[in-house]
Amino acid sequence: MGKRYFGTDGIRGRVGEYPITPEFILKLGWAVGRALRSRDFNKVVIGKDTRISGYMFESALEAGLSAAGVNIALLGPMPTPGIAYLTRTLHACAGIVVSASHNPYYDNGIKFFSRDGQKLPDETEERIEDLLEQPLATVEPDALGKAERIVDASGRYIEFCKSTIPAGSSLAGMKIVVDCGHGATYHVAPSVFNELGATVIPIGASPDGLNINLDCGSTKPAVMRETVQEENADLGIALDGDGDRVIMVDHRGEILDGDDLLFIIARDRLRAGNRFNAIVGTLMTNLGLEMALRALGLELHRVQVGDRYVMERMLAENLMLGGENSGHIICRDRTTTGDGIISALQVLAAMLHSEKNLHDLKAGMTKYPQTLINVSVNGAVDIQRPPILEAVCAVESQMGDHGRVLLRPSGTEPVVRVMVEGPDAGVVERHARELAAVVRDTLSV
Repeated sequence: MGKRYFGTDGIRGRVGEYPITPEFILKLGWAVGRALRSRDFNKVVIGKDTRISGYMFESALEAGLSAAGVNIALLGPMPTPGIAYLTRTLHACAGIVVSASHNPYYDNGIKFFSRDGQKLPDETEERIEDLLEQPLATVEPDALGKAERIVDASGRYIEFCKSTIPAGSSLAGMKIVVDCGHGATYHVAPSVFNELGATVIPIGASPDGLNINLDCGSTKPAVMRETVQEENADLGIALDGDGDRVIMVDHRGEILDGDDLLFIIARDRLRAGNRFNAIVGTLMTNLGLEMALRALGLELHRVQVGDRYVMERMLAENLMLGGENSGHIICRDRTTTGDGIISALQVLAAMLHSEKNLHDLKAGMTKYPQTLINVSVNGAVDIQRPPILEAVCAVESQMGDHGRVLLRPSGTEPVVRVMVEGPDAGVVERHARELAAVVRDTLSV
């Protein structure tokens, strides 16, 4: 039986609509406490991004965990990877993130980390779902959990981020635009780059609870690109609402997505003498990256879309580098989960090592044109319906071995993602629009 609540990245939805309600989240906190507590590990850390509903759900989780007899460490606004780090260093049995990542403010979600700072395994998520079906039973009053606020959480994480590049590295002389997406990195990311010596121009760093990801951040880097050019900056760094994704822009205003950044980091790791033969990507990873890696003697292992699947393959094959073109990059030799700040730092370190600017550093990889269209849907999604399959087969037949077609339902939003990739941008866009129209017409019936 499939999981009822957990998707590819925790539980997510619109605030006020089941299951993203205070009642459910309180019960969820209790179930998590019951499932993960132990005699030696009886504390859960809770962090959140900057959306207004985070206050409500933080309190609900706190109440549920206390009812289960679990102590709580409140981190306040904190990037998702920072919560993973503090889960480990505070010796907690779990970390909870109140965030809907790159989604708008009216969505929210709950994500979890195990005590080693990694995503929960399927069997643990299933155990939590089983407990959600049981009555909530509060422990005896003398066994209720207590809460404390970790006042230096940001400082701890900032120091950890800086430690992931070689000691003595200096960004002095670099002028960097940092777009925090009005999200969880607003009080962390500018400090990291500033303390390493860079001149930082922060944007998207004034959250009001409603503006998270609004026309800014890694999903909408136009303002960052404009600011880089207006300020004559060396580069720009755009993070998403919870800080686990990063997109960059060079001094010419050209965007570097996750595929570009993976290539730069992989090549720099080889330069440093690291021995490895493969990295992990997804079905969405550009063919250009696969070919560029092959020229470096590296293989690309593709998995289904979702950082948890990237991490599963990395762990299974003991690989140190992987990620998605969305900018979710995992440097497993540095940390335990995708981290936008740490990934950006690895790219900056590569610039220092090579003494090249970001534009020149990305040379060596030529990406195929790729068009991605999100088709909004309602209810159950069946992309195996005959009209859709026939349309896909027709496009694949026309493109032959020189292109790819991928249709997949999103794991986090009510959309079907239609992707077409090939050598001719015009042809790729035309095929993508044709397929999107077929999906829209078929699934609206």
